[in-house]
Amino acid sequence: MFGIISIKKLVRATVAVSAFALVFGIISVSTVSAQGPLGTILNRMDAHYKGLSSLKSDVTMVKTDSVLNESDTFQGTTSFLPKSNKRAMYARIDWKKPVVEHIVVIGDKYQLYRPSLKQVIEGQTGKAKNNAAAGGALAFVSMSKDQLKANYFVKFIGEEQLSGGKGTVHLELTPKVKTTYKLADLWVDGDGMPLQAKITENNNDTTTVLLSNVQKNAAIQTSLFTLDYDRKKVKIIKG
Repeated sequence: MFGIISIKKLVRATVAVSAFALVFGIISVSTVSAQGPLGTILNRMDAHYKGLSSLKSDVTMVKTDSVLNESDTFQGTTSFLPKSNKRAMYARIDWKKPVVEHIVVIGDKYQLYRPSLKQVIEGQTGKAKNNAAAGGALAFVSMSKDQLKANYFVKFIGEEQLSGGKGTVHLELTPKVKTTYKLADLWVDGDGMPLQAKITENNNDTTTVLLSNVQKNAAIQTSLFTLDYDRKKVKIIKG
């Protein structure tokens, strides 16, 4: 069983990369003025973006099949270094449940290591299958106000609490150009930190990524973003 790479497993892998990307800034995002609550939260997000040097947190991803009405939940930790003038963006997720998997994204390239299957899937984030998920949750952490409004029509939905009781502002984002997903929802705290993102694909499947126990601006070495595996003992798959 573990020696066979199914389409479903490949899709799940690249979906994880996508959800990973949206909260961390893999999506590149004309400036449009925004007033009222929307303008306020976008300004806070911009200030947060400019003041963030690193991030660590726990991460939970829920993928829901709209036809079967079934969900899969993944839990792990994440580390992130935003793009700067001196380096590309670095991001990593270490899934711990229900299986152990490790994902690293540097710039527009990703690697997904699956120890139990002795597989490494690698490729470019923009070409990953099921990009709706890769557009998911961690990209907005590294997105300026102008970048955000360049690629999305942004709508203020209202104030809402996340499952843990954290107060946030809910934004609805509609892509300005055709893409593999039709809608993104973002929940942002009072400091301008995106804590949750939900991607609705064109087939109505959804991917939701939630960050918790967030630590900002802690020391993180770039060596953390090198996956530890023996290339001679794993199968390399181009994603």
